[in-house]
Amino acid sequence: MRTVSPRGCGGRPDTAARTETMVIGYRYTAGPMDAHARTLLIDGLADLHIDATDAVVDRLCALADLVVEWNERFNLTAITEPEAMVRKHLLDSLTVQPYVRGPRVIDVGTGAGFPGLPLAILNPEIHFQLVDSIRKKIGFVTHAAGVLGLANVEPVCSRAEHFQPDERAQTIVSRALSNVGEFVRNTSHLATTDGRLLAMKGKDPSAECMELPRPWRLAGIERLHVPGLADERHLAILERPRS
Repeated sequence: MRTVSPRGCGGRPDTAARTETMVIGYRYTAGPMDAHARTLLIDGLADLHIDATDAVVDRLCALADLVVEWNERFNLTAITEPEAMVRKHLLDSLTVQPYVRGPRVIDVGTGAGFPGLPLAILNPEIHFQLVDSIRKKIGFVTHAAGVLGLANVEPVCSRAEHFQPDERAQTIVSRALSNVGEFVRNTSHLATTDGRLLAMKGKDPSAECMELPRPWRLAGIERLHVPGLADERHLAILERPRS
């Protein structure tokens, strides 16, 4: 048993933030994430060159099941069909794995925990702070982190621009952003001097990156491939100039 309490939200954990049972070596047996969806996940991870253990696959499947379960009571996401969950939530989140640097990562606007929770499952040695201003979503993140035994996850209920972490992070990531420039303005104070901002976008965000707040600069735009998904995905990598 472990207790996971979210930061912010009045300073007190809500009902979902109380003691939760850890699932160590979770093994999926029945539910929304059926055998076909699990196979899609395993094949997709291989396509992304991610060498995932059975325990990692189990936790990713468990996470998807928890999202579906909570979505029956709370509007966490419009994506709940198993194959779409695999492609548009789990695999989409893990496309940024090669660009994540630790030992600290902040996921801004995490919503139902994407991309932060899948990345935390894959990187137990990195401390992840998952930030969102919507209490019910942080309640879910808190619940999921407890059930899945993710000691490296710290849920934070706050707007990004108001959040003041005890330590800055080497990587700030978000896929819940409307504009790259606004993302930089709201999150630059969260990054270490040599930290990077990762903006996950659909279409090529080059035009959005032409006038970034100083001293930030565009280090590159990578086209991401989500296995089994034809939709465009891009990652804008933003850094401060090195002295």
